[in-house]
Amino acid sequence: MRTATRRLALWRADLENGVCAAPEECVEALRERESVTVVLEHRERGVTATRQVFATTLEQDVEWQFTGLAWPPDLRPGVLVTVTWHAAKDEVVVRTAALEEPLRVDGVDYYHEYDPKVVTREFEPGTSNRGQVLHAVRKLGRIFSDGSAVLAESGLAAQCGLGRGARGAFLLSNALDQLIREGYLTRVPGSVDSTGYASYPAVAGQKPAAMVFYAPLVEPGPDPHDPEGADGDGTDRHDHWVNGFVRRLPPGAQASEKQLTLHEKAAESAGPLTPGYTFVKRHHRG
Repeated sequence: MRTATRRLALWRADLENGVCAAPEECVEALRERESVTVVLEHRERGVTATRQVFATTLEQDVEWQFTGLAWPPDLRPGVLVTVTWHAAKDEVVVRTAALEEPLRVDGVDYYHEYDPKVVTREFEPGTSNRGQVLHAVRKLGRIFSDGSAVLAESGLAAQCGLGRGARGAFLLSNALDQLIREGYLTRVPGSVDSTGYASYPAVAGQKPAAMVFYAPLVEPGPDPHDPEGADGDGTDRHDHWVNGFVRRLPPGAQASEKQLTLHEKAAESAGPLTPGYTFVKRHHRG
């Protein structure tokens, strides 16, 4: 019996347009049908099992995809789905996989397994200067499997859209300083090859370059059983205080004595700071 299975991450456009990529092995058998039944098996907020049936159309865009889906509102960009087709069955099944415990990634709640690289790339920056700089690093930087990213600092001016000349440089400097102060970015020494491709840590023989490093802030998510719990959506709220938090450092980096002391004072019962992490003290964001 012919079968096909594909695991993939959903991008923001997939969620907004109600589409899902199809396994290549099923295209020949399904492409002439006027309608293809797609069954979505999903646990709302990772808890309540649901089963939705859609009459979809198999269409070719960049690749073949099922159209006409309505994705549940608790799915975020980057969430992973498994698409399964059995030749002997008259339907395609799409399944999400719930996390053991919900997670909050930079303010966005995830109840299902996700691809960290897609989560980083699909960041919505908002209109603030700091949002535009962070977007440039997350969208254009070299990305690693855990969702962290690195970008040569020299490339920020041309990529973040804050303008040229002295004014643009001033806005960029302020935004970058704020992101570093807030713990979103860290300056690290790296290198670039002859094509400008960034490396961190630095590679021997390549041109040294100052880098900015982004690492996602992953925290425990909200209680999925709480019907009143508001889902974090990553919205960049203005003019508010942010409590102190722990954030991962770039590989090989360690927290300073000052950050170790601040963490000890802020969390007396939480134990010592884990190696490879730093503490970002309570600060005002606006």
